[in-house]
Amino acid sequence: MIDRRYIAHLDWIIIGTALILSLMGIATIFSATFAQDAHFYKKQFSWLVIGLFIMIPIVAVNYSHFSRFGYVIFGASILSLILALAIGRTVAGAQRWISLGFVSFQPSEFAKIAFIIALAKHLSSVKVPPKGLDFKELIAPLAILFVPFILIAKQPDLGTALIFCAIFASMTLMMRIRFRVLLAAAGGMAILMPLAWGHLKAYQKARVLSFIDPSKDPLGSGYHIIQSKIAVGSGGIIGKGFTQGTQGSLMFLPEHHTDFIFSILSEEWGFAGVLAVLLLFLTLILRGMDVVKNAKDRFGFLVSFGIISMLFWHVTINLGMVTGLLPVVGVPLPFFSYGGSFLLTVLMSMALLININMRRFSL
Repeated sequence: MIDRRYIAHLDWIIIGTALILSLMGIATIFSATFAQDAHFYKKQFSWLVIGLFIMIPIVAVNYSHFSRFGYVIFGASILSLILALAIGRTVAGAQRWISLGFVSFQPSEFAKIAFIIALAKHLSSVKVPPKGLDFKELIAPLAILFVPFILIAKQPDLGTALIFCAIFASMTLMMRIRFRVLLAAAGGMAILMPLAWGHLKAYQKARVLSFIDPSKDPLGSGYHIIQSKIAVGSGGIIGKGFTQGTQGSLMFLPEHHTDFIFSILSEEWGFAGVLAVLLLFLTLILRGMDVVKNAKDRFGFLVSFGIISMLFWHVTINLGMVTGLLPVVGVPLPFFSYGGSFLLTVLMSMALLININMRRFSL
């Protein structure tokens, strides 16, 4: 049971904002898919209800227990990633799903939370030198990153693998890193980029090239970006209205209920609707940063910052992707993109934020 003193410190802004975004996401999924298959929004609503129930025990358990079992949780997530590669179900050319018969889930999504907890557990025990983390202090954190990164990249799921890198960079930079390490990292990336290019799949290379010039292959690799830009631009100031968009209902825009759901939102609700959604995300991020600032220990500080960085990078990369400012790498939009595993992951991360915040006054 949750102590009544903690209930008084429940963050209703986080709860309310997350719920509003989730319901807006379900409405947008309905609008994007009702003309073809109306079951998507019903399934997403079911996952929302399940997620709300899962949030209760995560909020109730003192978050210090997540630190105690951090490596066990991380180990279980690594095992699930290995199982996905070994016996997982392949969807759209990527082997990233584990089927339990009655339900399938994507372990790489839940691995994000496990990664944040494991990295926070390690970094919270590291004594940071006055000038910041040096090479030797980063060996273990890099090992924590390397294992899930490789397993997820092999699925292949480059977008999720890059999210892990972004979270890692955010959390370690928050701990302070020596300038010479940053220079070495920048130099290493410059050297490795040509090598990484050679290991990309053909469709991944096509996505990068189409980002540079979508018109080179307007009916192939550049099709997503071109149609997404049309949807975003056609919304105008107030949009075409709920269920009145054409890019999704007429199937011009692929993946319109998953990675490109923001394009549907933009077309139907225009600049006004997009601004409202971005303000809600900003509210959630700023409230999360308030949790970071008030966390009672370093572990809570790092976990909450890791969660906010995960949310920030998902929103930033997805919006950059659908507007043509970034290559298409398959990063979903929190609360909006269809998918039970991702929605549960986001809701669980919100529960951790609430947990850390409500226990900031405890000894």
